[in-house]
Amino acid sequence: MESIKVGNFAIGEERLTIIAGPCMAESRDVCLSVAEFLVNLCRKLDVNYVFKASYDKANRTSGTSRRGPGLHDGLAYLDEVKATFNVPVITDVHESCDVPEVAQHVDMLQIPAFLCRQTDLLHAAGKSGLPVNIKKGQFMAPEDMAGAIEKVRLANNNQVLLTERGTSFGYHNLVVDMRSLVTMRNFGVPVVFDATHSVQLPGGNGTSSGGRREFVAPLACAAAAVGIDALFCEVHPNPDKALSDGPNSLDFALAEKIISKVKSIYDLI
Repeated sequence: MESIKVGNFAIGEERLTIIAGPCMAESRDVCLSVAEFLVNLCRKLDVNYVFKASYDKANRTSGTSRRGPGLHDGLAYLDEVKATFNVPVITDVHESCDVPEVAQHVDMLQIPAFLCRQTDLLHAAGKSGLPVNIKKGQFMAPEDMAGAIEKVRLANNNQVLLTERGTSFGYHNLVVDMRSLVTMRNFGVPVVFDATHSVQLPGGNGTSSGGRREFVAPLACAAAAVGIDALFCEVHPNPDKALSDGPNSLDFALAEKIISKVKSIYDLI
Protein backbone atom coordinates (compact mmCIF):
# COMPACT_ATOMS: atom_id res chain seq x y z
CA MET A 1 0.00 0.00 0.00
CA GLU A 2 1.26 3.46 -0.89
CA SER A 3 1.36 5.80 2.10
CA ILE A 4 0.24 9.42 1.72
CA LYS A 5 2.57 12.20 2.89
CA VAL A 6 0.76 14.97 4.77
CA GLY A 7 2.68 17.63 6.66
CA ASN A 8 5.51 15.91 8.53
CA PHE A 9 3.95 12.43 8.61
CA ALA A 10 2.46 9.82 6.31
CA ILE A 11 -1.00 8.25 6.44
CA GLY A 12 -0.77 4.50 5.89
CA GLU A 13 2.36 3.85 7.89
CA GLU A 14 2.62 2.33 11.38
CA ARG A 15 0.79 5.14 13.17
CA LEU A 16 -2.90 5.97 13.45
CA THR A 17 -4.10 9.26 11.96
CA ILE A 18 -7.08 11.22 13.27
CA ILE A 19 -8.95 13.50 10.85
CA ALA A 20 -11.33 15.54 12.96
CA GLY A 21 -12.89 18.91 13.64
CA PRO A 22 -16.26 20.65 13.49
CA CYS A 23 -18.40 19.62 10.54
CA MET A 24 -18.78 23.26 9.53
CA ALA A 25 -16.21 26.00 10.14
CA GLU A 26 -18.93 27.92 11.89
CA SER A 27 -16.66 30.48 13.54
CA ARG A 28 -13.04 31.29 14.28
CA ASP A 29 -13.55 30.51 17.98
CA VAL A 30 -15.12 27.09 17.36
CA CYS A 31 -12.32 26.10 14.96
CA LEU A 32 -9.55 27.19 17.32
CA SER A 33 -11.20 25.62 20.37
CA VAL A 34 -11.69 22.23 18.69
CA ALA A 35 -8.22 22.30 17.14
CA GLU A 36 -6.57 23.05 20.48
CA PHE A 37 -8.38 20.17 22.17
CA LEU A 38 -7.58 17.67 19.41
CA VAL A 39 -3.95 18.73 19.02
CA ASN A 40 -3.36 18.14 22.73
CA LEU A 41 -5.29 14.85 22.73
CA CYS A 42 -3.48 13.46 19.70
CA ARG A 43 -0.12 14.49 21.13
CA LYS A 44 -0.97 12.69 24.38
CA LEU A 45 -2.06 9.55 22.51
CA ASP A 46 0.88 9.71 20.08
CA VAL A 47 -1.24 9.72 16.93
CA ASN A 48 -1.10 11.89 13.81
CA TYR A 49 -3.65 14.67 13.46
CA VAL A 50 -5.27 16.50 10.54
CA PHE A 51 -7.76 19.32 11.29
CA LYS A 52 -10.97 19.19 9.23
CA ALA A 53 -13.70 21.78 8.79
CA SER A 54 -15.82 22.79 5.80
CA TYR A 55 -16.06 26.38 4.59
CA ASP A 56 -19.24 25.44 2.74
CA LYS A 57 -21.75 22.65 3.34
CA ALA A 58 -23.50 22.52 -0.02
CA ASN A 59 -25.37 19.25 0.64
CA ARG A 60 -27.93 20.42 3.18
CA THR A 61 -31.41 18.94 3.68
CA SER A 62 -33.14 22.34 3.50
CA GLY A 63 -32.44 25.30 1.27
CA THR A 64 -32.62 27.56 4.33
CA SER A 65 -30.00 25.62 6.35
CA ARG A 66 -26.78 27.39 7.27
CA ARG A 67 -23.98 26.49 4.87
CA GLY A 68 -20.92 27.97 6.52
CA PRO A 69 -18.73 31.07 6.40
CA GLY A 70 -17.97 30.82 2.70
CA LEU A 71 -14.71 30.57 0.81
CA HIS A 72 -12.94 33.72 2.04
CA ASP A 73 -13.67 33.54 5.77
CA GLY A 74 -13.59 29.74 5.89
CA LEU A 75 -10.13 29.53 4.38
CA ALA A 76 -8.98 32.27 6.77
CA TYR A 77 -10.09 30.12 9.72
CA LEU A 78 -8.18 27.14 8.29
CA ASP A 79 -5.09 29.30 7.76
CA GLU A 80 -5.20 30.41 11.39
CA VAL A 81 -5.59 26.86 12.70
CA LYS A 82 -2.66 25.73 10.58
CA ALA A 83 -0.44 28.62 11.66
CA THR A 84 -1.39 28.47 15.35
CA PHE A 85 -1.03 24.74 15.89
CA ASN A 86 1.30 23.70 13.05
CA VAL A 87 -1.05 20.95 11.87
CA PRO A 88 -2.15 19.99 8.35
CA VAL A 89 -5.72 20.88 7.37
CA ILE A 90 -8.33 19.40 5.03
CA THR A 91 -11.64 20.71 3.72
CA ASP A 92 -14.40 19.68 1.32
CA VAL A 93 -14.56 21.02 -2.22
CA HIS A 94 -17.85 20.97 -4.11
CA GLU A 95 -17.00 22.88 -7.28
CA SER A 96 -14.14 22.36 -9.70
CA CYS A 97 -13.64 26.11 -9.96
CA ASP A 98 -12.89 26.36 -6.20
CA VAL A 99 -10.07 23.81 -6.25
CA PRO A 100 -7.15 26.04 -7.34
CA GLU A 101 -7.78 28.63 -4.62
CA VAL A 102 -8.59 26.12 -1.88
CA ALA A 103 -5.47 24.10 -2.71
CA GLN A 104 -3.31 27.09 -1.80
CA HIS A 105 -4.56 26.98 1.81
CA VAL A 106 -4.90 23.29 2.70
CA ASP A 107 -2.79 20.13 2.80
CA MET A 108 -5.47 17.73 1.57
CA LEU A 109 -8.69 18.00 -0.41
CA GLN A 110 -11.84 16.04 0.41
CA ILE A 111 -14.48 14.96 -2.08
CA PRO A 112 -17.93 14.70 -0.43
CA ALA A 113 -19.70 11.36 -0.72
CA PHE A 114 -22.50 12.69 -2.92
CA LEU A 115 -19.89 13.92 -5.42
CA CYS A 116 -17.59 10.90 -5.59
CA ARG A 117 -18.56 10.22 -9.22
CA GLN A 118 -18.13 13.81 -10.45
CA THR A 119 -15.42 13.41 -13.04
CA ASP A 120 -14.52 17.09 -13.46
CA LEU A 121 -14.28 17.63 -9.71
CA LEU A 122 -12.09 14.56 -9.19
CA HIS A 123 -9.86 15.54 -12.09
CA ALA A 124 -9.49 19.11 -10.76
CA ALA A 125 -8.65 17.80 -7.30
CA GLY A 126 -6.06 15.49 -8.83
CA LYS A 127 -4.49 18.33 -10.81
CA SER A 128 -3.95 20.25 -7.56
CA GLY A 129 -1.14 17.85 -6.67
CA LEU A 130 -2.49 17.50 -3.13
CA PRO A 131 -3.62 14.24 -1.49
CA VAL A 132 -7.31 13.62 -2.21
CA ASN A 133 -9.62 11.93 0.29
CA ILE A 134 -12.65 10.56 -1.56
CA LYS A 135 -15.66 9.63 0.53
CA LYS A 136 -17.50 6.58 -0.77
CA GLY A 137 -20.99 7.52 -1.83
CA GLN A 138 -23.86 6.19 0.26
CA PHE A 139 -25.12 4.69 -3.01
CA MET A 140 -21.83 3.07 -4.07
CA ALA A 141 -20.47 -0.45 -3.78
CA PRO A 142 -16.92 -0.37 -2.42
CA GLU A 143 -15.50 -2.12 -5.49
CA ASP A 144 -16.94 0.64 -7.69
CA MET A 145 -14.67 3.22 -6.03
CA ALA A 146 -11.92 2.01 -8.36
CA GLY A 147 -13.35 4.43 -10.91
CA ALA A 148 -13.00 7.37 -8.53
CA ILE A 149 -9.36 6.50 -7.87
CA GLU A 150 -8.71 6.26 -11.59
CA LYS A 151 -10.15 9.74 -12.23
CA VAL A 152 -7.68 11.31 -9.78
CA ARG A 153 -4.78 9.25 -11.12
CA LEU A 154 -5.54 10.31 -14.69
CA ALA A 155 -4.45 13.78 -13.50
CA ASN A 156 -1.04 12.26 -12.61
CA ASN A 157 -1.83 12.17 -8.90
CA ASN A 158 -1.45 8.89 -7.00
CA GLN A 159 -2.13 10.38 -3.56
CA VAL A 160 -5.61 8.99 -2.94
CA LEU A 161 -7.41 7.89 0.24
CA LEU A 162 -10.87 6.32 0.43
CA THR A 163 -13.35 6.88 3.25
CA GLU A 164 -16.18 4.60 4.34
CA ARG A 165 -19.14 6.58 5.72
CA GLY A 166 -22.08 4.19 5.57
CA THR A 167 -24.44 2.93 2.90
CA SER A 168 -28.09 3.85 2.37
CA PHE A 169 -30.41 1.30 3.93
CA GLY A 170 -33.97 2.22 3.06
CA TYR A 171 -35.08 5.75 3.91
CA HIS A 172 -33.35 7.98 6.51
CA ASN A 173 -30.90 5.30 7.54
CA LEU A 174 -27.34 4.12 6.92
CA VAL A 175 -25.55 0.86 7.68
CA VAL A 176 -21.85 0.07 7.63
CA ASP A 177 -20.55 -2.99 5.82
CA MET A 178 -17.11 -3.52 7.35
CA ARG A 179 -16.14 -5.62 4.34
CA SER A 180 -15.89 -2.39 2.35
CA LEU A 181 -12.80 -1.38 4.36
CA VAL A 182 -11.05 -4.55 3.19
CA THR A 183 -12.25 -4.17 -0.40
CA MET A 184 -11.10 -0.56 -0.68
CA ARG A 185 -7.76 -1.22 1.02
CA ASN A 186 -7.11 -3.90 -1.61
CA PHE A 187 -6.86 -1.06 -4.15
CA GLY A 188 -3.54 -0.22 -2.49
CA VAL A 189 -4.73 3.03 -0.91
CA PRO A 190 -5.10 4.03 2.75
CA VAL A 191 -8.63 3.70 4.12
CA VAL A 192 -10.43 6.01 6.52
CA PHE A 193 -13.48 5.26 8.63
CA ASP A 194 -15.87 8.17 9.13
CA ALA A 195 -17.37 7.20 12.45
CA THR A 196 -19.78 10.12 12.85
CA HIS A 197 -21.29 10.42 9.37
CA SER A 198 -21.84 6.66 9.44
CA VAL A 199 -24.45 7.10 12.19
CA GLN A 200 -26.22 9.95 10.42
CA LEU A 201 -29.93 9.66 9.66
CA PRO A 202 -30.13 11.57 6.35
CA GLY A 203 -33.08 13.93 6.37
CA GLY A 204 -34.31 12.13 9.48
CA ASN A 205 -35.43 15.30 11.26
CA GLY A 206 -37.52 16.61 8.40
CA THR A 207 -35.64 19.81 7.58
CA SER A 208 -32.30 18.45 8.79
CA SER A 209 -30.49 15.15 9.27
CA GLY A 210 -30.62 13.26 12.53
CA GLY A 211 -28.04 10.96 14.03
CA ARG A 212 -27.42 8.15 16.52
CA ARG A 213 -24.37 9.33 18.45
CA GLU A 214 -24.52 6.30 20.77
CA PHE A 215 -23.39 4.05 17.92
CA VAL A 216 -20.23 5.98 17.05
CA ALA A 217 -18.06 4.12 19.58
CA PRO A 218 -18.99 0.53 18.64
CA LEU A 219 -18.67 1.22 14.91
CA ALA A 220 -15.34 3.00 15.33
CA CYS A 221 -13.98 0.14 17.42
CA ALA A 222 -15.21 -2.44 14.90
CA ALA A 223 -13.56 -0.55 12.04
CA ALA A 224 -10.29 -0.34 13.94
CA ALA A 225 -10.41 -4.09 14.49
CA VAL A 226 -10.96 -4.72 10.78
CA GLY A 227 -8.08 -2.40 9.89
CA ILE A 228 -8.01 1.32 9.11
CA ASP A 229 -5.31 3.89 8.50
CA ALA A 230 -7.25 6.88 9.79
CA LEU A 231 -10.34 7.67 11.86
CA PHE A 232 -12.55 10.57 10.81
CA CYS A 233 -14.95 12.16 13.28
CA GLU A 234 -16.79 15.42 13.84
CA VAL A 235 -16.05 17.14 17.14
CA HIS A 236 -17.77 20.21 18.57
CA PRO A 237 -17.67 21.98 21.97
CA ASN A 238 -21.46 21.70 22.20
CA PRO A 239 -22.84 19.28 19.57
CA ASP A 240 -26.47 19.99 20.41
CA LYS A 241 -25.92 23.58 19.28
CA ALA A 242 -23.75 22.79 16.25
CA LEU A 243 -24.93 24.37 12.99
CA SER A 244 -24.32 21.14 11.03
CA ASP A 245 -24.48 17.45 11.96
CA GLY A 246 -24.94 18.09 15.67
CA PRO A 247 -26.85 14.83 16.38
CA ASN A 248 -23.90 12.70 15.26
CA SER A 249 -21.04 14.95 16.42
CA LEU A 250 -18.94 14.26 19.53
CA ASP A 251 -18.25 16.53 22.47
CA PHE A 252 -14.73 16.67 23.86
CA ALA A 253 -15.22 14.01 26.54
CA LEU A 254 -16.78 11.48 24.15
CA ALA A 255 -14.20 12.21 21.47
CA GLU A 256 -11.37 11.49 23.90
CA LYS A 257 -12.99 8.25 25.03
CA ILE A 258 -13.59 6.96 21.49
CA ILE A 259 -10.25 8.02 20.00
CA SER A 260 -8.42 6.43 22.95
CA LYS A 261 -10.28 3.14 22.42
CA VAL A 262 -9.59 3.15 18.70
CA LYS A 263 -5.89 3.84 19.34
CA SER A 264 -5.71 0.85 21.70
CA ILE A 265 -7.31 -1.48 19.15
CA TYR A 266 -5.15 -0.11 16.33
CA ASP A 267 -2.01 -0.77 18.32
CA LEU A 268 -3.19 -4.25 19.26
CA ILE A 269 -3.72 -5.44 15.70
